[in-house]
Amino acid sequence: MTQATTEAKQRAILARLERFSRFTDSNIGIPFTRMRIGTEALIGLVPVVGDLAGLAMSGYVLLEAQRAGADSALKRKMLRNVAIDFVGGLVPVVGDAFDAIYKANTRNTQLLRGYLDRQLTPEPPPSLQWGRLVGLSVLFALIIGGIALAL
Repeated sequence: MTQATTEAKQRAILARLERFSRFTDSNIGIPFTRMRIGTEALIGLVPVVGDLAGLAMSGYVLLEAQRAGADSALKRKMLRNVAIDFVGGLVPVVGDAFDAIYKANTRNTQLLRGYLDRQLTPEPPPSLQWGRLVGLSVLFALIIGGIALAL
């Protein structure tokens, strides 16, 4: 697979995850506030079953991270976010508010975006260090000159 194909695939994954995260975490505006909640917070109102459904939805983000080629360290961070969201959502009454605020899918999408941006950014070519080159040339000339004078 070429670099351009890989990049296009990863950009498509990020676009899907942006839409998905917006749907699950912030697609519904609360009137008279700047706060937004998502479908996951509404589903989470149903005890236990809603939290399990939210966990399944968060699994989709992890699946896409796997498809994008995320390393194991990133996936562990993402799993930690999912676990925090799931356990926090299980707490009666407070858990529903926690679900609305924590937004694990958005956090995980941002983590994956940062990871992929670092992967897709080419490393700058090594620069020629003129100071070292001149210094080594002078040293080499002195050594050769010293050898020539010694003969």
